[in-house]
Amino acid sequence: MRGNVIVGQSGGPTSVINSSLVGVYKTAKDRGAGKVYGMLHGIKGLLDGQYVDLSEHIKTDLDIDLLKRTPSSFLGSCRYKLPEICDNRDVYDQIFAKLKELNIEAFFYIGGNDSMDTIKKLSDYAILINSDIKFMGVPKTIDNDLATTDHTPGYGSAAKYIAAVTKEIIRDGLVYDYPTITIIEIMGRNAGWLTAAAALSKTEDCEGVDMIFLPEVPFDIDFFMNKVKELSKVKSSIVIAISEGIKVADGRYVFELADHVEFTDAFGHKQLSGSAKFLANKIGAELGVKTRAIELSTLQRCAAHMTSRVDITEAFQVGGAAVKAAFEGETGKVIVLDRVSDDPYICVTSSQDVHKIANIEKKVPLEWITKDNTYVSDELIHYIKPLIQAELSPVMVDGLPRHLRLNL
Repeated sequence: MRGNVIVGQSGGPTSVINSSLVGVYKTAKDRGAGKVYGMLHGIKGLLDGQYVDLSEHIKTDLDIDLLKRTPSSFLGSCRYKLPEICDNRDVYDQIFAKLKELNIEAFFYIGGNDSMDTIKKLSDYAILINSDIKFMGVPKTIDNDLATTDHTPGYGSAAKYIAAVTKEIIRDGLVYDYPTITIIEIMGRNAGWLTAAAALSKTEDCEGVDMIFLPEVPFDIDFFMNKVKELSKVKSSIVIAISEGIKVADGRYVFELADHVEFTDAFGHKQLSGSAKFLANKIGAELGVKTRAIELSTLQRCAAHMTSRVDITEAFQVGGAAVKAAFEGETGKVIVLDRVSDDPYICVTSSQDVHKIANIEKKVPLEWITKDNTYVSDELIHYIKPLIQAELSPVMVDGLPRHLRLNL
């Protein structure tokens, strides 16, 4: 392939998403691509004519090392939903006109479910108009909810951060000589993979969280309150992990039971926040116990100082694998991770049809949730553990991590 390629980042960032960007950039250059363009703010930026030549911003090996360790999306992100092809072909004609203008032969999009929807639509349109441009999806999401892949880059580092900070919260709660109850709210709209990582806090030096509640099963508030009352009779410090997306039986999110400000993005996703605060207030009012609600919020996805070496390595590999596949003629595919072995942990890459992945959520299997819905199974813990192993230390300058910044 002698022409140019273009890459973009979309959706929520992770602490290793830029390692995938480096994987695309370095592999494309090594395989003889002309220019490697970066879309600014994803497909929306491309439509607005916003893109850069990455070689003007990634100039040295040190830049590459810094970028791999830089959290969040180097190129910026978006949550832009392409219309259905039958509804608005003009948008697609604009996109393909820009790609032709830039002499693009391969298009790479790093993202999660919604981003794979973009790859699906663009590759379908390419077939419709007989375009030779290759379209490849590069998986990314801390939510770990992409179908067909064993796990997604970004998840391992977020899980590592959650497990570590949960241990620290548990230690903090043991300080006082009076009862305390802490509720940790962890990201996860419909899938509880991230919240399940709180179970890793149970180690030789830590008793772990007392309960875990995932969005895969209905949340019973009366049952929850009774369990808290029972625990408070025998424990002075209680720590509970909940997913932000837990719902009661009628389908309402728990945070919707209290007054809240609602924001909905282009894909119809409500901004979820406040379930821990609602439950902490309810416990405090009914039990008269000191309570605290902690929302990990964006810290889960930007804590690059807690990056898993396994995660950052695999993030680079899927970027490189996407380029290799496109250069060999594949299109309309997503790179996935296939686990070969747990001990020793071995994972390889392959490609899957984007139609089997886009808009399909992979949830925690119900058999990996305990029968009373208050914890997760050992199988789930064993599944997560290999993904958080080892570290890649930041490049430190004046006592702080150094990141690579896109200067425009």
